[in-house]
Amino acid sequence: MADRNTYQAGTSDEMSSTPLIEVRGLYKNFQTDAQIIEVLKGVDFDLDSKETVSIMGASGIGKSTFLHILGALDRPDGGTLTFQGEDVFCFDDTKLAKFRNESIGFVFQFHHLLSDFTAVENVMIPAFIRGMHRQDAGEIAEEILVRVGLKDRLSHRIGELSGGEQQRVAVARALVLNPVMLLADEPTGNLDKKNSELLHDLLMELNNEFHMALIIVTHNMDLASCTSRRLTILDGKLVELI
Repeated sequence: MADRNTYQAGTSDEMSSTPLIEVRGLYKNFQTDAQIIEVLKGVDFDLDSKETVSIMGASGIGKSTFLHILGALDRPDGGTLTFQGEDVFCFDDTKLAKFRNESIGFVFQFHHLLSDFTAVENVMIPAFIRGMHRQDAGEIAEEILVRVGLKDRLSHRIGELSGGEQQRVAVARALVLNPVMLLADEPTGNLDKKNSELLHDLLMELNNEFHMALIIVTHNMDLASCTSRRLTILDGKLVELI
């Protein structure tokens, strides 16, 4: 049987001496027909391994933009992002894709699951991208789906699952390769109160079990209150919320 811990990027000993992430002087602009909009204006940010952080605030202030840059889904216009001591944006596109696959899990408001595939097939996809054998990929996908409470839904297609179950599949897919950091963008945005609370509890439990860092963009005060740090973006800079 495949051991999911075999595929974890890095070890706690390797990550303990320096921050997991160091951001310095991060800038991001967007060009419209009429003007250049400055979204991030020299952001500095450190994140330790296993730390939990929420980023709150009104729509349009740059929360998701910042999260996407942290996950190397977008490049900044200026500044540096080092991950375990390496300057991420010095990577070429191939190495950057490998870095995302090995080190980061993503959960979005819209789950982006493949509707024609079963739950276990969706969760296997990152392992296939890694080049893992189908049997090993299937074993670790089933293991994490059982952990998130979907033991009886492994072979169900996505359309046969409830909204809460679909988001749990998305969480399982994000964690199947034991990332050292999970980035969640409004993960409860499409869920009712009961399923939101269940997902809050699950994310915090998984943070402890997987020893991963967790950054959540959210409007949900209950979810934000579970994290060790709460931030917002004010005039293009990160600001600590009390």
